[in-house]
Amino acid sequence: MLFGAIEAGGTKFVCGIGRENGQIYDRVSFPTTTPQETMKQVVSFFSQKNIEAIGIGSFGPIDLNKDSTTYGYITSTPKPYWNNFDFIGEIKKHFSVPISFDTDVNGAALGESKWGAAKGLDSCIYITVGTGIGVGAMTEGQLLHGLLHPEMGHILIRRHPEDRFEGCCPYHRDCLEGMASGPSLEKRWGKAGLELFNNEKVWEIESYYLAQAIANYILILSPKKVILGGGVMKQEQLFPLIRKEVVKLLNGYIQANEILDDIDSYIVPPGLGDNAGLAGAIALAQNSLIEMRHL
Repeated sequence: MLFGAIEAGGTKFVCGIGRENGQIYDRVSFPTTTPQETMKQVVSFFSQKNIEAIGIGSFGPIDLNKDSTTYGYITSTPKPYWNNFDFIGEIKKHFSVPISFDTDVNGAALGESKWGAAKGLDSCIYITVGTGIGVGAMTEGQLLHGLLHPEMGHILIRRHPEDRFEGCCPYHRDCLEGMASGPSLEKRWGKAGLELFNNEKVWEIESYYLAQAIANYILILSPKKVILGGGVMKQEQLFPLIRKEVVKLLNGYIQANEILDDIDSYIVPPGLGDNAGLAGAIALAQNSLIEMRHL
């Protein structure tokens, strides 16, 4: 059985074909331009592929309320041209198969819980730190939604005492995304993260912000695994800095061995590597087929 997977990012789209075990055997990526141009490439890739269902993990905000008239839309995104775009509606014009739709980070959390770093656990969070910051959450075996869906990349954080950067979020300026995303690094330091590898102060400040967020997520959601992906987290020196700061911030309040004795195995990179989002979309596609069969 073959499943279609779409990892729709604000910078690029990745489309793939996978099997029940999450194995991806065909994939393509292309820049996210206008909906018309981008969706034309999506449709072209999946045509004649004989897929049973499609899973979509999308940048947002998106409408996940199935009772809403705009269910399946990308809504108030700052991404040019994509505001109020009917994503599911466009896919349905071309493919008569079950479709599942969620945030890209919820998809990645699902993929990691089925086949990756959180395999066998009913709880985890997946944090992507790149062009933006997003967080997906699995709690008690279910993806977390709610009024809209979690927007944990936009939480408010304490400012580092040596940081004078004003923040770059167009909505909140100095929220987590505004202070710790890839664009914030470049705007604060005048160079891309890859060029700042040996600057210890850069990663001290970055880890300070990310650790605050993770400590908050631990206190609120109590995840059994914290998974950090995205382009910024390719800077592997961040992991020990973040772990150390999280332990410091929690200050012994959370009496769990995973944090007190084995935090190196608790805050981890994706087990699926760069395939976390695409594998998660395959898992979403599987879920849509299961839901259809139970109707």
